[in-house]
Amino acid sequence: MTVPEASVAVELERLRGTVSTGVAEIKGSLSVLVERSDRNERDLVQLREDTQKELDELRADVEALKRNRWPLPAIAAVTGVAGAVAGLLALFLH
Repeated sequence: MTVPEASVAVELERLRGTVSTGVAEIKGSLSVLVERSDRNERDLVQLREDTQKELDELRADVEALKRNRWPLPAIAAVTGVAGAVAGLLALFLH
């Protein structure tokens, strides 16, 4: 081998090492990105489950409040009738 061929071989070997190192770094970076993506997907699934559970609990609480609320229209009607009766009694007994 002549000197130019030797230097070309050395440069090719150096280039091969550089390319191998670069590919290894890219694979490492891609592995990190895949792991982050997987973790994000798991977190998103967990967040959806937690959100749905909380929404279901809120719906149940709203339904319980609807069942347990005071019947205001009925109370107003009874109060009105009681007031009218009291007024009539006061009118006739006075």
